[in-house]
Amino acid sequence: MRRYLIKNITILILLLFIISLTVFAILFVLPGDPAQIILGINATPETLANLRAELGLDQPFWVQYGHWIGGLLTGHGSRSINYDMPVYDLIVSRLAVTGPLALMAIVFAVIISIPLGIYAAQHQNRPGDLIVMGFTQLGLATPEFWLGILLILIFAVKWRLFSAGGFPGWDVSFGGSLKALLLPAFALGVIRASIITRLTRSSMLEVLREDYIRTARAKGLKERTVVYVHGLKNALIPVLTILGLQLGQLLAGAIIIENVYYLPGLGRLVFQAIGQRDLPVVREIVVFMAAAVIIVNFFVDFTYAFIDPRFRKR
Repeated sequence: MRRYLIKNITILILLLFIISLTVFAILFVLPGDPAQIILGINATPETLANLRAELGLDQPFWVQYGHWIGGLLTGHGSRSINYDMPVYDLIVSRLAVTGPLALMAIVFAVIISIPLGIYAAQHQNRPGDLIVMGFTQLGLATPEFWLGILLILIFAVKWRLFSAGGFPGWDVSFGGSLKALLLPAFALGVIRASIITRLTRSSMLEVLREDYIRTARAKGLKERTVVYVHGLKNALIPVLTILGLQLGQLLAGAIIIENVYYLPGLGRLVFQAIGQRDLPVVREIVVFMAAAVIIVNFFVDFTYAFIDPRFRKR
């Protein structure tokens, strides 16, 4: 178990280093001068040179990268050009929207997909299974933004049960903020549910054919006990992998849906930063999103040891 943990932590640190270096290098070679963006087109060459020196933009690549990564590790990263505040503070404030949105979407996805996947596996090649598979195929073919707009037309414009967009803030109205995230979270969750349903079905079908399942049935155990106690636990291992990937991807995938619902989250922030060429914000949000995917999957791998004892021996 210790060897398994050390190995995964080493891989985690190496991946984070590679991602941070790659993102910094890509944005480093992009055309555009942050000092020029800050001071405007009428700035004199002397003023630009002084600001570049103050920001450290006149230093070599590795020196700039070292200062930047050191700032990230100590919680003192870059400053936003347009907001004139630390990018770290911007990310934390916007994460208060994107984080709950992603968690709610995963909850919707799990609530929908796990029961449907188990049901489809128990009724393989029957009408119920075909209906579930048809639902998943429709979900995979539906763009998130289109489903989000459709939900607005039905629940906000026609039935007036939800607002068409906006976010009041957790400190202003907790219930109103939660309600504002329901439709976008459902739009994200339904699409993810299609993927997880298919995987749950295939994983359950494989597990239900194992010898120990036949033995459990031969002992006279109830089918519910066989499926949910003996089968589901082992079938969840590949499902957990996809859940980890989906949770990390939701942080990045929220860009479009947050713009559809006008939510002040990370997705909308990075979208605005790209349009305004606020490169420090783009750089640190991209690194944060990539790191979130890797870290979530690290914890998913670590969870395997508690579900499957075979992983503890690695």
